[in-house]
Amino acid sequence: MVGLRSLILLLSISLSPLIGLSQICESGLGYCDSESVLSSKILIKGGTVVNADHLEVADVYVEDGVIVDVRPNIKVSDEFRVVDATGKFVMPGGIDPHTHLAMEFMGAETIDSFFSGQAAALAGGTTMHIDFVIPVRGSLSKGYEAYVEKAKLSCMDYGFHMAITKWDDTVSKEMEIMVKEKGINSFKFFMAYKGALMINDELLLEGLKKCKSLGALAMVHAENGDAVFEGQKRMIELGITGPEGHALSRPPVLEGEATARAIRLAAFVNTPLYVVHVMSIDAMEEIARAQKSGQKVIGEPVVSGLVLDDSTLWDPDFITAAKFVMSPPIRASGHGKALQAALSTGILKLVGTDHCTFNSTQKSIGIDDFRKIPNGVNGLEERMHLVWDTMVESGQLSVTDFVRVTSTECAKLFNIYPRKGAIRAGSDADIIIFNPNSTFHISAKSHHSKSDTNVYEGRSGKGKVEVTIAGGKIVWENEELKVVPGSGKYISMPPFNYLYHGIDKADENYFASFKAPLSPPHPHHNHDSV
Repeated sequence: MVGLRSLILLLSISLSPLIGLSQICESGLGYCDSESVLSSKILIKGGTVVNADHLEVADVYVEDGVIVDVRPNIKVSDEFRVVDATGKFVMPGGIDPHTHLAMEFMGAETIDSFFSGQAAALAGGTTMHIDFVIPVRGSLSKGYEAYVEKAKLSCMDYGFHMAITKWDDTVSKEMEIMVKEKGINSFKFFMAYKGALMINDELLLEGLKKCKSLGALAMVHAENGDAVFEGQKRMIELGITGPEGHALSRPPVLEGEATARAIRLAAFVNTPLYVVHVMSIDAMEEIARAQKSGQKVIGEPVVSGLVLDDSTLWDPDFITAAKFVMSPPIRASGHGKALQAALSTGILKLVGTDHCTFNSTQKSIGIDDFRKIPNGVNGLEERMHLVWDTMVESGQLSVTDFVRVTSTECAKLFNIYPRKGAIRAGSDADIIIFNPNSTFHISAKSHHSKSDTNVYEGRSGKGKVEVTIAGGKIVWENEELKVVPGSGKYISMPPFNYLYHGIDKADENYFASFKAPLSPPHPHHNHDSV
């Protein structure tokens, strides 16, 4: 029945926007009303406008999806919607750099589609995310086409990273197409998941060289996949089959080793590196060491790593324990605090979620063998609230820093700033109104994800997103979502972000240090010459 309704929904969207709207509202698949979908002029009055570098009391005037003006006491003559933000913060909507919606993985597909995952994000103040396209049998183009299809349900703006799972001339050429024609400026290499997504050092080196030639950002999932495979065998031999075996089989030392290896290989190629979901002190310290030596390495913690610890993996109830299984694993108490400190001092630059949700039925596939539990936790809806409560309320981050780590830095790294990540004239009208004196409460009963569990179940804290404006429309207000599938836009992201400034000079100095005559590379020797 749900399949039939979804089919009717998609047909209605393609036939007519107006039919689509009424069908969606009646079907229960969307949360909407026609007024919110069609209103285009909004005046946000009296709030404290917060950007990553500055805050001021000012009004914000929005028209047709764009911020038109930011200054005190704006007067507008036309008909418009006034939103009172007195005593509240007006901030750029969050940008989540790390999500997996409708992803096929470990024999299951993540429970949140591009519609339900994005609806949850909007309810939590995130107005854009960047999802990972997984190649289809190694083909980047087929993977891209599959994700374009999945994203037709989107109700907010999104971009794509691309995973690389094998290497040949076709993949190399497809990477160029992705950067030059499809608006993808980052590629992810999995150093884990042996026999599935994992790549070896030879492939990683080829990938790093190609990223450098294209001006794309190389990203790594840093765990030693061969050692993890060995650790898993060891646990099974010891008779440890429950969720705790997951954490025990891939300890922090394996994350530290792979992080160090990726950093050193990136230094060898001289290209920037982005380490996704930094979960341990071991990995964080490798990143800090590299940065201290002047290397361009970005570390991304995720909310689960900042606020949870691994004690839940020993819960006697399998469903409770299994919901916390993700990779790299949530670590022992102490790692989270160290990651928070690294975020507050700028060693770690921005916060993602790795939102990759499987429900309790899907997780139960691994009830007799932790290796079969689909990896992933939620976070798209909870990220902004938890980062505020954990980092700002504790005094570890300022209000402007909060905007930087949840929005602006991501926009800069993926080269879409100031279109995104800023409250200023000309920027997209992706805005949240945040009440620092309100409180939030997290529960699977009230969240907007389709998952029946939540790893932050029962948590409460200070600070609440009261209004979300995405694409110039009010989509979250008075605890109500008003969103329509198909209303989100794909955001094309150009190459050569700020990390690439100075790379050429560093290369020149490196070659000059050889003190040997150099011949220019021949085109047939250097496939990566631009």
